[in-house]
Amino acid sequence: MTHDLSAAREAILLGQHSASDALARCTEAARAAPAETYVRRFAGQPEATATAVDLQHRAGIPLPPLAGLAVSIKDLFDVAGFPTTAGSLVLRDQAPAAADAPVVARLRRAGAALTGHTHMTEFAFSGVGLNPHLGTPPNPATAALDGTPRIPGGSTSGGGVSVASGAAFAALGSDTGGSIRIPAALQGLVGFKNTSRLTPTAGTVPLSPTLDTACAITRSVRDAVLLHEVLADRKVTLRHRPAASLRLAVPSTTLLDGLEPAVAAAFERALATLRQAGARIDDIALDELAELRSMNALGGFPAAEAWAWHRDLLARDEARYDPRVVSRIRRGATISAADHLKLIDARRDWIARVEHRLRPYDALLSPTVPVVAPSIASLATDDAFFAMNALLLRNPSVINFLDGCALSLPCHAAGELPMGLMVWGPALADDTVLDTSLAIERALAGAGAA
Repeated sequence: MTHDLSAAREAILLGQHSASDALARCTEAARAAPAETYVRRFAGQPEATATAVDLQHRAGIPLPPLAGLAVSIKDLFDVAGFPTTAGSLVLRDQAPAAADAPVVARLRRAGAALTGHTHMTEFAFSGVGLNPHLGTPPNPATAALDGTPRIPGGSTSGGGVSVASGAAFAALGSDTGGSIRIPAALQGLVGFKNTSRLTPTAGTVPLSPTLDTACAITRSVRDAVLLHEVLADRKVTLRHRPAASLRLAVPSTTLLDGLEPAVAAAFERALATLRQAGARIDDIALDELAELRSMNALGGFPAAEAWAWHRDLLARDEARYDPRVVSRIRRGATISAADHLKLIDARRDWIARVEHRLRPYDALLSPTVPVVAPSIASLATDDAFFAMNALLLRNPSVINFLDGCALSLPCHAAGELPMGLMVWGPALADDTVLDTSLAIERALAGAGAA
């Protein structure tokens, strides 16, 4: 059975298998997946959903968009009847949620079989995916290649693992600085971060309300379109343009710095494939990207806004936090209201200037992250951890600050560790980025990329 949701839905329509059959195979895959994939399972609920969809389908009722297929939920989103603990010990005594978060409710209405809350970086405050309290799921996409336990990427670590292992067809997660796209890139999956205002974030534990985005990890761009339509409750307009009609740009400032040789080679190979397919690709400087370091030197929106949410909890219960998370939250204690307002104004001006530079292009192309997944053991020290965290967040966080949209899709060849190509654009260019990504996915698949 395919793990592409759209293909599995088509197979149900054709009578090749049922939603219950598909769920049983996902449940079997979940048993073989890393034990740390899920924080808690929603026992009985996914089976009830799949059974109901099968009964309705046999009765001639139209199949819902998600067809009773398995979708996992990051432990950041409220699911009625279960606590939301955000990968922490601090919230583990929380009362069960009284209602679904709006995006969870939309998944449920669309026929998703919600399988459980997945592991994550504590309070979503890291792109690495390590969790010292609850454990870290090793990257299943790299395990068969070299046997080295490697990071899954974060903060939607368990969500990515649920999809990569076949335990779910898609994973609901969040992206504040790359938390959907980083695990997608490191696990050979597709991660789409939509324009944040298009999907509601009510019913979640926030990290940075200015930047937080509710979105999903899938196995294909086609599935990314489908999940976005459900989560945003809107229809995506696709033009199905061929690669030959695309005008793309590659910004050199910052985003190409320090690439591992394997990532640089895969990125250049992807560009060569697209050029061969007829796409026009310009190299541009985009000097505005060099301003981001100084603009966010105090810690930026995540530090300031996380401090506002966590300060009372820290006063009562700091000992149960991950010290690495605490150190990042506490940076916000020194950010004044004047500093925060100044950053809001500076961001508004920066976005206007960058959007002006992007207007000639359908989308921009960059490596999603500049490295392949490092080993978990290599990040044992704080220095190594924080250096890698900054490196992983560097490229994807640009799009969050831009208030833009971006999709990471695999660009590695068979036998290589997973790597991601990031297709991105400004706010509300979501349909264009998705349409462009479909064309790029087709071109890369034809050339033998993963």
